[in-house]
Amino acid sequence: MARVLIIDDDEILSNMLAEVVTDMGHIASRAFTLSDGLKKAAADHFAVILLDVNLPDGSGLTKIPIFRDLCCSTEIIIITAYGDRDGAELALNNGVWDYLQKTASISDIKLSLSRAIQYAEANQRKAPTHIEMDLEGIIGTSNPLKICFSRLAQAARSDANVLITGETGTGKELFARAVHRNSSRASGPFITVDCACLTPTLVESQLFGHEKGAFTGADRKMDGMILQADGGILFLDEIGELPLHIQNAFLRVLQERHFRSVGGREEIASDFRTLAATNRDLDAMVGAGTFRSDLLYRLRGLVIALPPLREHPEDIPELASFYTTKLCNRYGIAVKGISPDFIDLISTYEWPGNVRDLVNVLESAIAEAFDEPMLYPKHLPTNLRLHFASIGPGQPAEDPVPQPLPLLKNVRESAVRETEYHYLRKLMLLAKGDIGEGCRISGLSRPQLYAQLKKHNLSIKSYNRPA
Repeated sequence: MARVLIIDDDEILSNMLAEVVTDMGHIASRAFTLSDGLKKAAADHFAVILLDVNLPDGSGLTKIPIFRDLCCSTEIIIITAYGDRDGAELALNNGVWDYLQKTASISDIKLSLSRAIQYAEANQRKAPTHIEMDLEGIIGTSNPLKICFSRLAQAARSDANVLITGETGTGKELFARAVHRNSSRASGPFITVDCACLTPTLVESQLFGHEKGAFTGADRKMDGMILQADGGILFLDEIGELPLHIQNAFLRVLQERHFRSVGGREEIASDFRTLAATNRDLDAMVGAGTFRSDLLYRLRGLVIALPPLREHPEDIPELASFYTTKLCNRYGIAVKGISPDFIDLISTYEWPGNVRDLVNVLESAIAEAFDEPMLYPKHLPTNLRLHFASIGPGQPAEDPVPQPLPLLKNVRESAVRETEYHYLRKLMLLAKGDIGEGCRISGLSRPQLYAQLKKHNLSIKSYNRPA
């Protein structure tokens, strides 16, 4: 007999779900708000939590990491009346068991619930295991990173191919190297292939190697990167840049673990594991015909989706301290302190280049401070200081050079765009990233609101975070 927590403010649906749980021979508890659900989850053990998305005090999706911390062996099933791809992707990336719509049949709900309970109870009977991992260079303890650490542990325990996704500067190679160090192949080579820098005319030679005399300039035999990775890991950085004509050949290598060098007559074997990374949407590339779907399926054995820095700003102080120490040691100078107002400012910036961008700014600030013992806001690069000094977030500082008076039409359009932009930012902050709540406040329909967010390049995920 398992305990199931139902968190839903719809009393009729909540009663129905409680009856389903009871009919299955389990015990149902109910909560009608997020805060009450969190209290109950902290006070008792539940095998499964049935969690609504739109609740009176916030979005259930934003609290999944907190529920995970409170009850690590509990499975979470999202059940919502407002299913959408963004919400489903966020939930599944956070490790929920299932994502159901409230229109699902009773049999579908029972099936998902029974399997989640069986899984949770089986895991509960297992002795807990604590896995020590080498996370050198990966800094942070936020919930989004903890989810990535869990995926990293899964990847380290298996020999499956791994696809690491994330924006530029999020640390994809750091995670790839961590998978290597914590895996059974740690003693083997780690060969990095920068797919964006492969020479178009020599890409086959670079990957597969070549025989002496295979082409003009091939004055000696050379092993390719695939053979160099024998016994270890082949890391394909920016896999989305791999030329289409090479993708077919590489797919065969992944399947057979055999290949033929350029100019070679015999098949060569290489026992390697593939890790790949990209900042591009490979599914969209498949749809556009620029990336092979079968190769994507092969690469996507396990996925580690790295969050942008703006989604875990609580890690910025620790990152700043770590990299300031590292940079000062590199330059042979005394480690500088960091003033609280410096930390406050950099913690409010969205960091479009992510951790790499932060490190570059810290390096600039250290150079500016020179022999001063402490970093202050005045040591930040001019563009950041202008950003923080501007009238509003995201607005450029005023240009001191007089400009010609623009057309009234352009001024009007610019004012409308700016007003819409700031209204939408405030709207999504107030709604905590919840599209349904945003529609209720603004009076817009869901398609209209999505269109406005897309028009102003605003991401829902930027606001789907714990308050």
